[in-house]
Amino acid sequence: MRPAINLITELERERERVEVESETMDHSSSFEGFLAKKPYKPPSWASHLYPIPSHVFSLAHFPTPIHKWSLPHLPNNTQVWLKRDDLSGMQLSGNKVRKLEFLLADALAQGADCVITIGGIQSNHCRATAVASKYLNLDCYLILRTSKVLADKDPGLTGNLLVERLVGAHIDLVSKEEYAKIGSLALTSLLKEKLINEGRKPYVIPVGGSNSLGTWGYIEAIREIEQQLQTGNSKAGFDDIVVACGSGGTIAGLAIGSRLSNLKANVHAFSVCDDPDYFHDYVQGLVDGLQGGVSSRDIVDIQNAKGIGYAMNTTEELKFVKEIAEATGVILDPVYSGKAAYGMMKDMSENPKKWEGRKVLFIHTGGLLGLFDKTDQMGSLVGNWCKMDIRDSIPRKDGTGKMF
Repeated sequence: MRPAINLITELERERERVEVESETMDHSSSFEGFLAKKPYKPPSWASHLYPIPSHVFSLAHFPTPIHKWSLPHLPNNTQVWLKRDDLSGMQLSGNKVRKLEFLLADALAQGADCVITIGGIQSNHCRATAVASKYLNLDCYLILRTSKVLADKDPGLTGNLLVERLVGAHIDLVSKEEYAKIGSLALTSLLKEKLINEGRKPYVIPVGGSNSLGTWGYIEAIREIEQQLQTGNSKAGFDDIVVACGSGGTIAGLAIGSRLSNLKANVHAFSVCDDPDYFHDYVQGLVDGLQGGVSSRDIVDIQNAKGIGYAMNTTEELKFVKEIAEATGVILDPVYSGKAAYGMMKDMSENPKKWEGRKVLFIHTGGLLGLFDKTDQMGSLVGNWCKMDIRDSIPRKDGTGKMF
């Protein structure tokens, strides 16, 4: 029989071997690093922030393209460029995946076997979380906010819901009234306690992935933009960055990143749900959580663009989305980037001197699937079709194939 001390030594060596193999798999199990876990080193200009994430997962296709956006009716000498974060990956498209790269690395580091998050019934964040979780072998639990009359019915398969249900996310529905009364923190805590009692190890991600850790996703995006400027057609940089704001994490990262880096662009956010004062306070909390030492009101301008309400659109807003698609080929979502671009163009029309001669970078944060929830409203705006007029006398040409 082997001495106990030798057996313990062998067990320790085996554990170390498994850990080394695990680390190796993290870095080399995917081509070109996709789905790999990597040590994170922040930009030099952000190295004083604290805490700095230790690792990050590669979940998306970065860098996302930047190209000229030929919007109509711009002020004199104003140039608008488009950062295509809607092209960060099909199921994961949009801005949320940048935050999830950091958040899910933390979830696995804490030994989680499932993830909880919360949002609206067509939440892009919840869809991205459901997909990214499955990529990393984590179960996903979603709390989705809907109307009171639909809270106890099958939510259907429209838009983001189709993707979430295809990848097997567990969905709990709550009414808007319940959400407002109890709040997102209490709701996620309730589900977390339930899962713990079932023997699970849940990791909670807040609305939109917007906490101080998630903020690193758009601090890193600023580094990406800086690198793209070195080789792109806009080497002089950008004067302004414009983006939608729905939970605060994206604008916090962009604002503090732009301030600390050499970019120094003014960040303009168009809020699509809560009011600017709320978001200034929330962004301040995120920046303070990183020991950023700056005032949110000094680093980001926030304007109200929620219109008649979150995820609700006027005919004029949807007509704008259609017109921009027809004029430029760029499809905006109706909840976030559509409202932000609408707000930006309205401000440019009302205050042209403010924007004249500026080089503006608009961040397209994705959300195409949200348009599928607006098909009834948009039907009258996209009626350009008719049955093809074919005369019986037209002879058939060989080589075109037969259907049957």
